[in-house]
Amino acid sequence: MKKITFIFLAFLIASCGKKEHDLVVKAHVKGLKKGTVYLKKVIDTNLVAVDSVIINGNSQFELYSDIESPEVFYLYLDKNSKEEDRITFFADKGVTEINTSLKTFAFAPKINGSEQQKVLEDYLKMASRFNNENLELIKESLEAQKDGDTAKLYATKKDIDNLLKRKYLYTVNFALNHNNSEVSPYLALTEIYDARLNLLDTINSSLTKKVKDSKYGKQLDEFVTKIKAQERNQ
Repeated sequence: MKKITFIFLAFLIASCGKKEHDLVVKAHVKGLKKGTVYLKKVIDTNLVAVDSVIINGNSQFELYSDIESPEVFYLYLDKNSKEEDRITFFADKGVTEINTSLKTFAFAPKINGSEQQKVLEDYLKMASRFNNENLELIKESLEAQKDGDTAKLYATKKDIDNLLKRKYLYTVNFALNHNNSEVSPYLALTEIYDARLNLLDTINSSLTKKVKDSKYGKQLDEFVTKIKAQERNQ
């Protein structure tokens, strides 16, 4: 009986000593044999590594972090070379699974985890179309400049400006339609931070209480309040 009691107490002590993590990132990088992987996030405007693991033959690994509210994390891969890749993902408390390969590390990862990640991916699908169209217009602009075609150069510049306006309006509408997601203030802060104040203020006012109390919700409110103060003092 004493032996059983001792085993139970030993198990209880071991369980109490085991740290519970808010966020667990389970990753598999096919083909990765050696290198260091870092889990990073922005803290006080600085990109900080919150965990890391040295890979030596096992391409499956776990990384951990504390997290108060849903936020963006970055999975960095240092392959012991001049190249460094990173995967951006939106995480919440619980488990996030990332599957990718060494060759396509940052280009085609499959990420399963938070609801915020799904919303972000929906936005990025459309954003990539804007980016591709912008690259084509830049190419046309350079060709027009090379050929000395001022008419085409002016027309292309106008198209680029209109495309930017379309992207901004799409982002604003997306944020308003997802005002119950932490992705909304995140996009306002990262994609359209230089938009007109009334647009940012509209997004800020539309957020649900839960989102307002999140990391990015608080940051957006502080940002909008700061701009309003600056405009009053001008």
